[in-house]
Amino acid sequence: MKVTFKLYAMLADHLPSQYEGRERDGNALELDVSEGTTVRQLVEQFRLPPRLVHLVLIDGRFIPKEERDARALVEGETLAIWPPVAGG
Repeated sequence: MKVTFKLYAMLADHLPSQYEGRERDGNALELDVSEGTTVRQLVEQFRLPPRLVHLVLIDGRFIPKEERDARALVEGETLAIWPPVAGG
């Protein structure tokens, strides 16, 4: 099934320019994943540092940390991840 994976700020460096024959589009990559693939599995697959996986949204809805291990993605969804933001 196809999902879109978006990484923001410094996390975008973890997206390869090409993955399984697909070109990266800015900070997004369309992926073919197995049914039942979870948020955590994609975080691990792309070797995102857990301390930088702060804000996680699926189709614009916040996914709390305690739900990320079990939340399976569904065909057509967009998973977006932001690192913590510091400002002054």
